[in-house]
Order: sequence, then C-alpha cells, then structure tokens
Amino acid sequence: MPDAIIDAHHHIWRLAETPWLQGPPVPRIFGDYEPLRRDYGIAEYLAEAAPCGVVKSVFVQVNVAPGKEVDELAWVQSVAVGAGFPHAMSGFADLFAPDIGDVLDRELAHRGLRGIRQQLHWHETPLYRYAARPDIMDDPGWRRGLKEVERRGLLFELQVFPGQMPAAARLASDFPGVTFVLLHAGMLADRSGAGWALWREGMAELARCPNLTVKISGLGTFERRCAEDSWRPVIERTVDLFGPARCLFGSNFPIEKLWTSFAQLVGVVQACLSGYAPSERRAVLHDTAARLYRI
Repeated sequence: MPDAIIDAHHHIWRLAETPWLQGPPVPRIFGDYEPLRRDYGIAEYLAEAAPCGVVKSVFVQVNVAPGKEVDELAWVQSVAVGAGFPHAMSGFADLFAPDIGDVLDRELAHRGLRGIRQQLHWHETPLYRYAARPDIMDDPGWRRGLKEVERRGLLFELQVFPGQMPAAARLASDFPGVTFVLLHAGMLADRSGAGWALWREGMAELARCPNLTVKISGLGTFERRCAEDSWRPVIERTVDLFGPARCLFGSNFPIEKLWTSFAQLVGVVQACLSGYAPSERRAVLHDTAARLYRI
C-alpha cells in the first residue's frame, strides 16, 4: 500500500496575481522559469499529486502584489471549498507593518490559516537573495510583529540559508512559544566541503531548539535535479538530527516541476527514507504535518 502523504508545501496560482511572473523574465533563484509563466490550478496539481498517495496538502504563499495578501488567502480558501484541497494555508505578512495585528486578524478570518511566511533568506550571491538584509530576524521592530504571530497561535515558516542559522537558533530560543518550520531543509546551496560543514553545524544548532521542525522540500533548487544520490545525504542527516517526529515532507510544486515530476520527487524521497521504520516514514510523510497544521 502506498504511503499516505501530506504535501506541506505547494503552490497554486493565477498568473494575473503573481507579480514575479509578470513582464519580461528576470533571473530567479531557480533559474529559467518560462514554463511556469501560466496559471497553475488545483486540478493540475491534483492530477499530479493524488496518484502519488497525497491525501492532504498545505498551501504556502506565492508573493502576490503588496497589500493583496488577504485577497490571496480568500482565493485559496475558495479553491479549498470547491475542490477539497488544500486543507490549510500559510500566508504572507510583513512583520514590520505598523498594522500587523489587524492584517493577521483579517487573514485569520479565513479558517484554513495556520502559519505565516515572510522570506528571510539572504545570501552573498544576489541571485539567491530574497531579504533586504541578513539580520532582519534580529530587528526589534520585526520581532514585535512576530510577537503578534505568537499571540494568535500561528506557526512561522522560517526560510534562511546556513550562514543565518545561528541567528535563527537565537530567534527560536527567544520565542519558545512559536513553532518554527525550517523550509527546504535549510537551503543547502553550497556543496563544497566548507558548505556542507556550515550546513551541518547550523542544522545541529537548530536541532537543539525543541520548537523547530524541518520541512524536507525544495531540495532541487540549486542543483536543479531530483536524484537519490543528491538528496539522500540531506534527508538522512536531517531526519537523524531532528528525529522523524520533527520532519515533514513538502513538494514545492510547481517550482520543482522545472526539473522533475511529482512522481519522481515522491519516489526519490521514499527511497531516501527506505532505511527507516514504517512508523518513522509515516511521521515524515504524514503525521508531523497533520499535527503541525491541524489537518
């Protein structure tokens, strides 16, 4: 019997509401995205995901136009009502905003909201840089916004590079009441000896934060391929450090569609988890996400 899978990181979008897909293509972290410059709706997602054993899913925000973050959630919730997917959502909010409490309350009007993502990942390579600076998470003004997230019982989708992991560990320690979900297994962009060492050290430090879990997603971003030899060392190290109950699967579709299929992605992840007990595999593929996102 195939594994029951919760995909805890996927996107659906309408081209008209996704600014980074508008106008002439510009360089992105994931390379040439011309094939993505179209609507990607729930029917196409389900046609790819359901045959692979996906029983539930979580939508993660797609950087719509500024000020449209509440509208994004309203649209996704309408899709969920019609299609039965997705089952939960993580929306965007600018934690620097003076009206952050009001924004979060308006977002919470959409019952599927479980978390917030504001991308904090900063890299020396401008192409990989989404945040304006590397130390946003240390800013007192931004932390006041995170306190509003905590007050509302929402989790925070934490997206950082290995060089930012010590600061991320401090953040998690300073906010023990927030559940943090580290995206893309820590964004391993540099596979040199020094790059691996920095990632391993940072992940070990983050693993000591009991309120932090890891999403095994987006592993093809920098190599732009989906292969067991590339993904196994990342997945095994992550699961061994955090334990299966603090790891969860995410497809990052349709971004990964640029270099793989949903079936291949799931097959590679399952192969990388083959050495673990059935209950441990189920935790990574289903149970952790079900608990975190309450679905």
